[in-house]
Amino acid sequence: MPEGFSPRINLNDRIEPSKITTSLTPMRFNSVEQPETANFNAVLTELVENLNKDLSAPDELTKDAMQGKADVHDVMAAISKSEIQVNIATTAIGKVIQTYEKIMQIQI
Repeated sequence: MPEGFSPRINLNDRIEPSKITTSLTPMRFNSVEQPETANFNAVLTELVENLNKDLSAPDELTKDAMQGKADVHDVMAAISKSEIQVNIATTAIGKVIQTYEKIMQIQI
């Protein structure tokens, strides 16, 4: 190709419609949406609230199992889910603290 040559390609003509094409989004190429941005405080607050709710679920299921309203398997599943969520939260908090410490070490 000669230097400075750029081929003229119309990408819209080359993209085939997807199986989920609608009249509102005729091609996948045009269906990008802007995500809603939330502030950091709102995201953390929601995560902590969800974690608290999920951590109290095994206690409620244990009470129900003692009354014969729930199965022991449900209790064990809720306990396992809570353990995993605590591990994830602990890891995330550690990563946030590490990142904060790295930012504080940056010299301006």
